[in-house]
Amino acid sequence: MAIDVVPPLIAAQLNYLVTHAPFSVKVENMCSGGKNTGLFDRFSLVIPFCLDYIKWDVIYNAVYPLAAPDVIFGAEDETFRPYHAVSDASDSKSLKNPLNDWNNRDPTSLFTLVLQLRELYKAYQKKRVEQVDDDRLKFEISTMLSREGIEMSLSSNIDKPEEVKFAVPLLDLDLNKMVAGSTWRHPQKIYLQVIYPVGRKYSSVPSAPRLKLVSSPELKAVFSIDDFRLPAWLDGMCMAEYLPTLEEMLESQIKDAVASIESRRKLIMALAPLFGRPVEADPLFCRKATFLSSSGVFTFLEGHTSQLLPFHSSVCAYFVQALLMHFNSQGLPIKSPVTTEYPWSPRWETSDMAERIFDFIVEECLNFKKYCNESMLQNR
Repeated sequence: MAIDVVPPLIAAQLNYLVTHAPFSVKVENMCSGGKNTGLFDRFSLVIPFCLDYIKWDVIYNAVYPLAAPDVIFGAEDETFRPYHAVSDASDSKSLKNPLNDWNNRDPTSLFTLVLQLRELYKAYQKKRVEQVDDDRLKFEISTMLSREGIEMSLSSNIDKPEEVKFAVPLLDLDLNKMVAGSTWRHPQKIYLQVIYPVGRKYSSVPSAPRLKLVSSPELKAVFSIDDFRLPAWLDGMCMAEYLPTLEEMLESQIKDAVASIESRRKLIMALAPLFGRPVEADPLFCRKATFLSSSGVFTFLEGHTSQLLPFHSSVCAYFVQALLMHFNSQGLPIKSPVTTEYPWSPRWETSDMAERIFDFIVEECLNFKKYCNESMLQNR
């Protein structure tokens, strides 16, 4: 975003929106609406909704910078008229249209407008879904009404059948606080995406919906949902029956993954007296550490990547890779073959494991030293 060609009042509102929105907002397609001004006064906002994105065009007028902007919604949402609907609602007095009292000097104006529009869009999509003539959908919605934060949308396209998509937030856990020292800006969440094709008859044994776990990208540093196996969907099951089992499995594995961070931290600390302080290490998730070690005049780098055994009952860390690196007389690196067979057992104490790893590396160092000498002789 080229702030130097954006009018200051518009730039302040954009910066406040991007910085303070409770969800990630992207700004795209910035351009000028006038041929002579050269000022960027229109752009697109890409806003997350229902595990997808909606794109709205925002149009200011740089010639009249104090005027409220126009907002143009997507072509598929031509029936979305948020404030027209609000004017007919019984609670219209409690929900003010920010465009009526627009204050372009207030940096929070665009932020307030976008958050309110997103909430109205959420209600608009919910109403569309509830109007779908599908008995199964009506039943599923009725069983999930008690859950907070569910988003839903109706997809209707001439190129494919209608379907309804749900984004169901899982786990009543503050994942940000579970990871000590976390610098995550937005709340970390895990959702279950549920997609139902739209039909008109409620079968006695309805087919399973399409299911997929989706998480915040940053959360993958702690817990990768790609490795999680969803529980089976049994015949005749509904979401109200499925979700408790799913959440119980998820919570158990996430707690193990968080606990493994401390296990890896302890192991790296136990290795330090044997190898020396690491030259670099991942201080937050403790997944990587690199030590500079030597054997006589032979100096080498030793890199580790550690992780929790997938879905194992123990939270003890183990090493999956070691890399020894030396440099030849021309200054070119010589790397050892990847080592994945470290001594490891969930029954070993951390100090015992560190000593076994040290003994293992001593032996590997001798083999690598021989490998380096042979490589240099072959290159002469």
